Amino acid sequence: MTNGMGNKSVVLQDVQKSYGGLPVVHGIDLTIEEGEFVVFVGPSGCGKSTLLRMIAGLEDVTDGEIEIKGRIVTDLDPSERGIAMVFQSYALYPHMSVRDNLAFGLKMARTNVAEIDTRVKAASAILKIDHLLDRRPGQLSGGQRQRVAIGRAIVRKPDVFLFDEPLSNLDAELRVSMRIEIARLHRELGNTMIYVTHDQTEAMTLADKIVVLRDGRVEQAGTPREIYENPENTFVAGFIGSPRMNLLSARWGEGGLVDVAGERVESAVPAADRPAGAAVTLGLRPEHLKVASDLTGSLTARVDFSEYLGGTQYLYCQLGDGQSLTVEHRSPVSIAAGEQVSLQFEPSNCRLFDEGGNRLR
Repeated sequence: MTNGMGNKSVVLQDVQKSYGGLPVVHGIDLTIEEGEFVVFVGPSGCGKSTLLRMIAGLEDVTDGEIEIKGRIVTDLDPSERGIAMVFQSYALYPHMSVRDNLAFGLKMARTNVAEIDTRVKAASAILKIDHLLDRRPGQLSGGQRQRVAIGRAIVRKPDVFLFDEPLSNLDAELRVSMRIEIARLHRELGNTMIYVTHDQTEAMTLADKIVVLRDGRVEQAGTPREIYENPENTFVAGFIGSPRMNLLSARWGEGGLVDVAGERVESAVPAADRPAGAAVTLGLRPEHLKVASDLTGSLTARVDFSEYLGGTQYLYCQLGDGQSLTVEHRSPVSIAAGEQVSLQFEPSNCRLFDEGGNRLR
């Protein structure tokens, strides 16, 4: 993480948003540290872009306060907030050269010519677009146009960068390379960055902190490792991870064991005061399930479909009661559809959730 961490960069206090009396963002409290790379992630309609636009000043706040670098900015214009935003659409001026696109905002702010030239050269060097300065956007690839859009934000020297799904218009291979570029940019500049995406792989690879949103509420905020290994509820467990966590309907058995599809397995979660037979959900990551190993815990399943991807084989299986689960199988021995397998796991790797989907510990 960046050296400046520890000072508050952006603080949201009970931030709410309603459209015509319909609440869409419900009282969000969030603190983002100086130099942090924070990713808002969640399904379509969860409020992540609305929240970002409220921070930017492009959407009014119905209630609550937004603070940036110690200043309350809730009612300030976007130009007064010390932010720069990169959109999904590149929003470049097609009739202007790359150089003029980069310089445009500074010219409007009446920055002196020498300073504009210095900032444009610095930004184009960071983004490796020096050789493109005299071209127009129509002569650039999608990745080059996105670099120009990012460069236009860099020249403003903002306190906070805001990215609204900036890579969604690019093809898969280019998205991967641009993720690497944005991560490098964050390391070099050290600015606070807030990034919105629906792609949880982007969130996992870029973020210092992930904020998982659903229906205008924060379901969980934490490091990628915290979110992945210790999800607070079944929504987070199922949303983060590819393939997703297996979530199996189960019941408490005697002595802290869990009954799944007629088989009893250890969970390493104390039963506490939960009665035998109480409904629970058992969560297991595909990589934690092993085929015919000597680990404790065992489930019997039939392989419905086998997907071979070189170093990894994914087994899409079905338990005796019809529940589906995915297994990440790393072995030189292939397993074919139709085979019966014994799936085993370490009890410490399973996660349990109550009837409401909340984590049991």
